[in-house]
Amino acid sequence: MNRLSRQPAAFSKVSVKSQTVIPREVREQLKLKPGDTLRYRVTDASVLLDKATEGGDDSFAAFSEWTSEADEKAYGEL
Repeated sequence: MNRLSRQPAAFSKVSVKSQTVIPREVREQLKLKPGDTLRYRVTDASVLLDKATEGGDDSFAAFSEWTSEADEKAYGEL
């Protein structure tokens, strides 16, 4: 896993619609462009954010028919 650098932290606020702007420094570091997908990984101590790769590591992401609320309840913990 990548070690955390000692660069200054970047901040953004969350809007009333739960939206935020990704700080320029983060967009540049991740080489983000419009249409890119971000991946959020929740740990006990933090949330890790990175640019998702094509296909990603979620085997079920390709199956859009498995994205209903009922499926989340039934299979969300797998």
